[in-house]
Amino acid sequence: MKVRTRSSAIIGVICLAASLVLTTASADERAAPREAAKVVLTKVATARNPSAGTAGPGGTVWIAERAGTVRVLSADGLGDPVLDISSETTTDGERGLLGVAFDKEFAHFYISFTDLEGASIVDEFAVRDGSIQPDSRRTVITQEQPYSNHNGGDIKFGPDGYLYIALGDGGSGGDPDGNGQNLDTLLGKLLRIDPSGGGPYAIPPDNPFVGDPNARDEIWAYGLRNPWRFSFDSGTGDLLIGDVGQSDWEEIDWAPARSAGGENYGWSQMEGTHPFRGGTEPANHVPPIHEYDRTGLGCSVVGGYVYRGKAVPALQGQYVFSDYCDGTLRTLQMEDGEVTGVSDLGVDGGETVSFVQDHDGELYVLGIAGSISRLDPA
Repeated sequence: MKVRTRSSAIIGVICLAASLVLTTASADERAAPREAAKVVLTKVATARNPSAGTAGPGGTVWIAERAGTVRVLSADGLGDPVLDISSETTTDGERGLLGVAFDKEFAHFYISFTDLEGASIVDEFAVRDGSIQPDSRRTVITQEQPYSNHNGGDIKFGPDGYLYIALGDGGSGGDPDGNGQNLDTLLGKLLRIDPSGGGPYAIPPDNPFVGDPNARDEIWAYGLRNPWRFSFDSGTGDLLIGDVGQSDWEEIDWAPARSAGGENYGWSQMEGTHPFRGGTEPANHVPPIHEYDRTGLGCSVVGGYVYRGKAVPALQGQYVFSDYCDGTLRTLQMEDGEVTGVSDLGVDGGETVSFVQDHDGELYVLGIAGSISRLDPA
């Protein structure tokens, strides 16, 4: 690990495989969207293949670059790298530095990346006076990956103070190992752990599969293909997951803040609300709140955030998301997990790869080619 800058290699696209058009499942098709908010994207910085970001101490935004560096965005722009693990990761397939997060006190900083062998790793650093303490580094969790795609890699602290980790089904295509529905593996799951509660972590006692000898205690939800980006609504605590589809359907999944976990989102028996390759819908399947097919320009859903900022009042409470291949920013209007409208914001984030929410609830859009743009009122 180095704390210095490093030029990144030429990076190919992140192949998250799926689809897009503004077509929805039955309830969504009947919904009458209200007039879209008037917004623009204001470019505030350029990074080297930004992949993820998080709100940091002192009102900053911390940006992860896929090749392994982390830089801080402030009012003065994007600074020099504060962390460099580029010698420890690769950018082949869908690998690299894929997620970053702070705990609520900004006392610890977490990175999610794939190592040189392709395993998914989450490491922790202590933070003092807003600065990473390199010597404090420790590994929290490791998961071997059989293929170089569908790594997932997003990490977030939930309203409950626990760390949530998204892992894809292990890769290849069609979930050849059946990981999505297998509760004896962490692949194809959303995990929930307490990194401060034990070495290397503790299991929250109310996790849904604690005590089940046939399931991993870390699992919070399952039946996911590649949950590339997920978030918690800072206003309600609800969970939203953008799960990348196989070839026909992209989906957005939802769980209320009151959920006790254990949701089965269906993969690989289901792709969205549709049986996958003759699959049988599980009795406990939780269907997506929104899906769209691949008859348009899209290929891979990029989950975003429910907007809770003040700059665009007309956007308040709407879920903003995009697609890597289409790039158009869209929104869902929702009521208690039911979509009541779908809107096109009329702005293009380019090859959108991630969203970042700052301390004030304002949103930034990351394009893999380098753009960091803020969502502003038109």
